[in-house]
Amino acid sequence: MNAYFAGNAYRVLDRTDIPKANIGFENVWGVGDEFLFNHVIGELDQQHAQGQRFMAHVMTTSNHRPYTYASGRIDIPSPGGREGAVKYTDFSIGQFMEQAKTKPWFRDTVFVILADHCASAAGKTKLPVTGYHIPMLIYAPALIKPGRYEPLVSQIDVPPTILELLGAGQGSGFFGTSVFSQGPHFKRRAFISNYQELGYLTEDRLVVLGPKRRVETFAVDAQGQSSPVEVDALLRDEAVAYYQSAARAFKSGAFKAGQL
Repeated sequence: MNAYFAGNAYRVLDRTDIPKANIGFENVWGVGDEFLFNHVIGELDQQHAQGQRFMAHVMTTSNHRPYTYASGRIDIPSPGGREGAVKYTDFSIGQFMEQAKTKPWFRDTVFVILADHCASAAGKTKLPVTGYHIPMLIYAPALIKPGRYEPLVSQIDVPPTILELLGAGQGSGFFGTSVFSQGPHFKRRAFISNYQELGYLTEDRLVVLGPKRRVETFAVDAQGQSSPVEVDALLRDEAVAYYQSAARAFKSGAFKAGQL
C-alpha cells in the first residue's frame, strides 16, 4: 500500500498524526473507527476552509481481530467477535455521517463505502465466490437519486464509475469500465484472488488460474455456490489475457498517468 500511496501523491495520515488526547481507543490494528472518523472530519474542515477540494481515502480497522472497540457504544460488549466489530463500525460510520451533515461541504461531497472482501474468504473451493461478494454504497443525497444497481460489477470498475459520476470522464490508467458505460453487450466479469490463485468470474462461470499453469473451471449458481466443470478454453484464454496484460502494463510503466 505504501508503494501505491507514494506513487499516487497521497498524503498519508495514521495514528501518529492524531493527538493522543483524541484517541479514546486503539489496538494493534490502529485507532478505533469513531476516533479515526473524528480526525477525518477535522481534516476535511481544514481543506474546505482553505478553499480546496478533497479526496479522502479512509481505511477502517476495527472490524479485524481481536474485535475490540470502545465500550458503551453498542449493545455488544468488547471484545464482541465479528458481530460486535461490524456493529461498532456501522455505529462509527453512522456517527460520521451525522457529523458530516452539519458541514458546509456535505452537499457537494460524494461518499463511497466499499469493502475489500467478506468476513471470511475461505470455503470449499480455493476462491469461494460468496467470500468476495461485497457491499458498496454511494451516498450523496443532494446529488444522486436513490437506486439499486444489480448487474455484476468488479472492484476495478469503481474508480472510473466514480470519475464519470463526478463529470470527469472515466480517467486514464484504469483497467475497469464505468457502469454508466457498460452497455447491453458488455461482457460482465469480476476478478477475485488470494495469495496464489487468480479468479476470473463471469455471470455463471469461474476460471481459476493457479501456480504451474494449473487451470480450473467452475459453474456458479444463483447463490454463488461453485461446482467443477470441464475447462472452458475461451474463458481460460480471456482470464490469462486480462491478468497477463495487466502484469505487462504494470511492469512496463504503461499504467503511469498519461501513458495509456
